Amino acid sequence: MLFDYVSLAGGLVVLIIAGDILVRGSVGIAQRLGIPNLVIGLTIVAFGTSAPELVISLKAALSGSGGIAIGNVVGSNIANVLLVLGMPALIAATPCGEEGATKNAIFMVAISVVFTILCFFSPIGLMGSLILLALLAVFLGDSARAALQHRKERKAAAATAAEAQEDDDDDELEDVEGVPDAVAVAGVYIVLGLIGLPLGAHFTINGATSVAQDWGVSDAVIALTVIALGTSLPELATTVMAAIRQHGAVAIGNVIGSNVFNLLAIIGITTAIVPVEVPAEILKLDIWVMLACAVLLLVLAAKKICLGRMSGFVLTAAYVLYISVVYYLSATI
Repeated sequence: MLFDYVSLAGGLVVLIIAGDILVRGSVGIAQRLGIPNLVIGLTIVAFGTSAPELVISLKAALSGSGGIAIGNVVGSNIANVLLVLGMPALIAATPCGEEGATKNAIFMVAISVVFTILCFFSPIGLMGSLILLALLAVFLGDSARAALQHRKERKAAAATAAEAQEDDDDDELEDVEGVPDAVAVAGVYIVLGLIGLPLGAHFTINGATSVAQDWGVSDAVIALTVIALGTSLPELATTVMAAIRQHGAVAIGNVIGSNVFNLLAIIGITTAIVPVEVPAEILKLDIWVMLACAVLLLVLAAKKICLGRMSGFVLTAAYVLYISVVYYLSATI
């Protein structure tokens, strides 16, 4: 029993460290390409912080634990909105009105609806995978277009003697703590992150499955809470630093992008390899909470709301309430 808890805790620690290293390396390389902050948050940072979810969901599905695969993604998306945006706001004001955030938030809500529909046609198999991966291609294509447009605008600005603005953009990126300056060092970070993630996933899955059996709690509940929270910590750390350094674009982009990658890349890749059964308990409550969180994030972006301490407290309290309800319902079943 003790070994199960050590395995779960140790696996989550390795996942967090490996995910953080992967993010830092990815952002370090992205800096050299002159990618704008929002696009970095939506893609490089979001994919890096979502890597633990990908490894865990894929490994869980291959081992026949579909509840962990789906619950991990749904729980992470809920944690990303309520906790990852809520806790940083307790430390520093977190603006959600970055240009382009509303458009991407609308896309996030749309794919959340698509994912919800697919869940009611469980198991999600190859057809569902193709739909999700096609939407991922659309998302990445639009992000690439935005990055190229940004670079084009910068070149035009440089041609009109506005090179100082380009320097300011570079400084803004370098403010992200822990990002390596050299491309070679950033590459080493990425390799270390990719090595650590499978190791962490192995111990996390083994520990979580054993703990779930010992407690008499379903795999889905463990995935929705313990694993989802653990794999959302890289997003939380990134967003906290972005809030402290007033990089609202990185913060809101990280949350939106992570939720998009969780649904499209993680579920899309996982179900392309093995069909995943959606637990009935997730369809009763958690999928609807995830949808509500997606709509909430859209409202925050569209209204250009700046989250303060009170907003942060409300969001964090809402997440604690959600976790309490999940465990209460699991105990009464």
